Amino acid sequence: MTGKEVLATIREDLESRVGQKVRLRANRGRKKILERTGILEKTYPNIFVIRLEEQKSPERRISFSYTDVLTNTVELMVEGESGIKKLGAKH
Repeated sequence: MTGKEVLATIREDLESRVGQKVRLRANRGRKKILERTGILEKTYPNIFVIRLEEQKSPERRISFSYTDVLTNTVELMVEGESGIKKLGAKH
């Protein structure tokens, strides 16, 4: 598979899960790891947006590129009927 095909597959996988609750683990560099739970809100041609579930009053959204999933900079896990599934793991 070429790089564009892999990214398209990741995007399709995420598009099918819009509105679902996901667990996010993002490597922000220099030993900074972000671990949060949120809702996969929207997908765009080059990025996807997650609305974080936090106790703070203003809603916080965070966006990542599909390349982040491909390079394992961002790991997304979805809880479903068959347990926890890591998105992008088959690529």
